[in-house]
Amino acid sequence: MITNDRQYRNTKIAVGEFEGALDRLEIVEAARPAELRRVMREAIESQLEELREQVTEYEALRSGKVRVLELDSLQALPDALIRARIASGLTQKKLAAQLGLKEQQIQRYEATHYAGVSLDRIHAVAEALGITIRERLTLPSAGGS
Repeated sequence: MITNDRQYRNTKIAVGEFEGALDRLEIVEAARPAELRRVMREAIESQLEELREQVTEYEALRSGKVRVLELDSLQALPDALIRARIASGLTQKKLAAQLGLKEQQIQRYEATHYAGVSLDRIHAVAEALGITIRERLTLPSAGGS
């Protein structure tokens, strides 16, 4: 996942480099067996597709096209918080300032997907982002497991 403009720029550069590698593959690797070139092409195409998806997601979040993020578990909450920050137009630095923290702290939170962060801090981040989190609890059936 792309979490900031620097990563976005670097990912865009990587997309261009992978596209160039794909274009050059048949010429540069012509002496290699066709099967090896096919495997190399598939690997490059797979990586390129993943990078393009990340760029597309980041651009959609930044442009305001995404208004709701669906969570299927609490484990999805950290990534949703990162996406919500991007969609709100806040940089890590601006979010940190709103929370009275250093930018590096937000960078650490996001790099570790908020591992070990208190529920109070998660709540403060959500408030600073102006988001509402709704999660449904499904109880086990009566009578045990």
